[in-house]
Amino acid sequence: MGLKQIDWVISLKALVLSALLLLLDPEEGAAATRPEKPNVLFLIGDDHAAHAYGAYGNPLVKTPNLDGLAESGVIFTNAFCNSPICTCSRQSLLTGVLPHAIGVRLLQDALSEDTVTLADLFKGAGYATAAIGKMHFNSDLHHGFDLRLDGPDFAAFRNRHPAQPIPSEIETLPVWRPFKDPARVWLNGSYLPYAARESDMPSAWFAEQAVEFMENHVEKPFCLFASFTEPHSPFHFPVEYRGMFDPTRLQVPPVAPEDSPQIPEIFRDLTREEKQRITAAYYTSTAFLDRNVGGVLAALDRLGLREKTLVVYLGDNGYCLGHHGRFEKHCFYEQAVRVPLVIRAPWLDKVGVRAQGLVEFIDIFPTVTELTGVSSPGAVEGRSLVPLLAGQTSVGRSFAFSEYWHYESAMVRTADFKLIYERGKRERDDGYKTGLPLPGRTVKLFDLREDPQEMTNLAARPEQVARVREIEREMLLRLVGDEASRGVPDSLLEDRLDEALRRTDPEKVETP
Repeated sequence: MGLKQIDWVISLKALVLSALLLLLDPEEGAAATRPEKPNVLFLIGDDHAAHAYGAYGNPLVKTPNLDGLAESGVIFTNAFCNSPICTCSRQSLLTGVLPHAIGVRLLQDALSEDTVTLADLFKGAGYATAAIGKMHFNSDLHHGFDLRLDGPDFAAFRNRHPAQPIPSEIETLPVWRPFKDPARVWLNGSYLPYAARESDMPSAWFAEQAVEFMENHVEKPFCLFASFTEPHSPFHFPVEYRGMFDPTRLQVPPVAPEDSPQIPEIFRDLTREEKQRITAAYYTSTAFLDRNVGGVLAALDRLGLREKTLVVYLGDNGYCLGHHGRFEKHCFYEQAVRVPLVIRAPWLDKVGVRAQGLVEFIDIFPTVTELTGVSSPGAVEGRSLVPLLAGQTSVGRSFAFSEYWHYESAMVRTADFKLIYERGKRERDDGYKTGLPLPGRTVKLFDLREDPQEMTNLAARPEQVARVREIEREMLLRLVGDEASRGVPDSLLEDRLDEALRRTDPEKVETP
């Protein structure tokens, strides 16, 4: 039985089990006990990886508010973004559809006006809707959000209300110029704060606006996205947070011999000390993110809205902190694609649960609509996570899929193996060139049970050929969406993958 067939059988079993449980005890169903028109609160970290979250096992990071949220809800330990880059990941989350299927393949792509979003659905259901902070729409469209506040709005506020001066003896970050300055500068290899006090930071303002929106809608249901800009490079944190971490205590991940050809040229001359300081800056920025998340959650409690509000926390994609020699997310190693996802639906009464099944970001859309009783369009590709949330099953997807079009590549991950396919025939246009000749078609297979750090590529080993072909076939299906692709002969399979991943547009700008 193929992976897709297994996936279908598992989904059918979960559906039948859910129906039986509802018949036996209606109170077990999400719809039976939820409040009428529950609020929806999304809290989003920018480039926040699962490996930099206390509840995911990191003992060094300082995330008490996020840890508290995980303890009060369900934490998904194997959640994967559908693209390791901000724009594509966020729009797949917002639509429940894979990036290529909604025409959002690249960082600069804009979501079309006629694409249905979560906000469109909730607005149509009578909810007040707001997106506060980074959304990466790449246009002036609101996509269903009544209120839209982002960087330009903060800049206008700051022009009217100047920030407090910073003492001249405090060294702060220079203007961010990725790919123009050396990586040690734009990655904050000096571990410097942003030139502002905590209360004057952009994300502090976003948190305040999110709280104000909730205060103004205590009596009306709302769907609110509060999206912060941390810990994205250059890893902003206020001056009060400087020195929070001792860089010398932070580990520098080992790099395998197989990593050498794929390490971006811009990272090759970073020293060990610079790598440690970059990690310290990322961790400190994450602590500031946690502070703002905590402020919004505290306001939710203060306003008496906790029990009637569905809360979703996620990082839009992960981030490598020296893993495989990289300090970015534009690849498919675990650190780049495995993301934090925590869901708290108080009416399900699931506290401190760890769901270990494989899930994708496109699954969040149908999960939220089912939990709130809002009708969902049939075009959604994701699958509801309610059976996992309600404890009706512990089984997730048979595989997780992610795509990255700046390097014409894709990933399929099962519980035990990961396959990465790179067309390798087009220069990277994301700023992370290796300085070496194009490698051509590259296939990587990692045994995550024996090699969780993904150091040894097994794809060329004879005993893995059948596994590689089976997973490649699943990848092709996700890329083309046509069941007929299952009939492609093995001898043509990789040619078809090359065709499916080939871009025809001209070269684009570099993407930090």
